[in-house]
Amino acid sequence: MKTGRIVKLVSGVYQVDVDGALYNTKPRGLFRKKKFSPIVGDVVDFEVENESEGYIYHVHERSNQLKRPPVSNIDHLVIVMSAKAPDFSSQLLDRFLVIAHSYALSPSIVVTKKDLLTDKASQDLNERLEVYRELGYDVEVVGRDDAVEQLFTNWSEGLVVLSGQSGVGKSTLLNKFHPELSLETQDISKALNRGRHTTRHIELFKFEKGYVADTPGFSALDFDHIDKTELKDYFVEIEDYGTACKFRDCMHMKEPKCHVKAQVEVGAIREFRYQHYVQLYEELANRKERY
Repeated sequence: MKTGRIVKLVSGVYQVDVDGALYNTKPRGLFRKKKFSPIVGDVVDFEVENESEGYIYHVHERSNQLKRPPVSNIDHLVIVMSAKAPDFSSQLLDRFLVIAHSYALSPSIVVTKKDLLTDKASQDLNERLEVYRELGYDVEVVGRDDAVEQLFTNWSEGLVVLSGQSGVGKSTLLNKFHPELSLETQDISKALNRGRHTTRHIELFKFEKGYVADTPGFSALDFDHIDKTELKDYFVEIEDYGTACKFRDCMHMKEPKCHVKAQVEVGAIREFRYQHYVQLYEELANRKERY
């Protein structure tokens, strides 16, 4: 019996790393009966059938888990955005942050392709990103010729997941850090202003004292697991100021004596962040019930 971490899943075969040795494994039938599937990132116990193959019979308890992409036991979640091609969107960033906080993860933010911006656009971007730094997020901005070693050194232990929409440069960042990976990258679709999916499966790569994950990009975000009443907890400043509202269950929409709306009016909460909250709240409130 051996214990290791699932680092890759392709066509029903789970590749498990045990101190650098890789085993191709499959889950026992009991997982199908329980309607439970192991995912990349899981720590598993498996029986060795021969030198490089085996059968998984136990999955250790997960410390956390993302639904899209399906990966578990994450130590560092890094939301990768691009300054241009596709254009930076604070609304999209806020949605990624909501997803991260809904899974009890504390994300960092990396913005790529700064070299594609004019000086004025670069200044505008930095002003917008300063809002996130003030909220306590670790924010880094990199260009094509910038070294990224320090970025990965900051995440030298545990499992690092790079997440973000397609085309923002997740695979490019990994290639710069680990050139031997030669991960596939593609140009942006100009008609859609978004990248083509180049990463077709989740895979963990060993580095330093941990792993870094290359994951498929998102074209859409899934909020099915989030109730509208929970959303206020996933905007850090709204959660903070909301404790002073008159009503404990205040949703910061039309309620009287709402401390959050008062802070928006005086600029303590940025208007664009509040508007993103309102837009997403209304989406969650109006979605159809599923039966």
